[in-house]
Amino acid sequence: MNALLDTHTLLWYLQGNSNLSQTARTIIEAQENSLFVSIASLWEIAIKLGLGKLELRRPFQDLQEDLRQFAIEILPITFADTANYLTLPLHHRDPFDRLLIAQALNRSLILISRDANFDAYSLQRLWS
Repeated sequence: MNALLDTHTLLWYLQGNSNLSQTARTIIEAQENSLFVSIASLWEIAIKLGLGKLELRRPFQDLQEDLRQFAIEILPITFADTANYLTLPLHHRDPFDRLLIAQALNRSLILISRDANFDAYSLQRLWS
């Protein structure tokens, strides 16, 4: 399975948060899966840290090593992603989430997220 982790999914997994579903945990820990996190999620984390709206147990810089350790690849934002972003209906107004939707659709990735708002789009979301 090729899966894109939503920002909260990545953070909850790395921080051992009990809000992470067992399905999400199983997908992340299955070595046969290819896991991705968007550079937009890392940008969102950095913004929220800078605004004081998020706290991490470890320094932000440690995320890079965590991603390497868990074989989670950073997904860049491509021109095709931004072009697809423009075509998305406005079911979801969060720009970071809309970019994840565009990236998942462009690459046929399953989105691992608790956010049921993603279900309005023609992508596969797993959580429960």
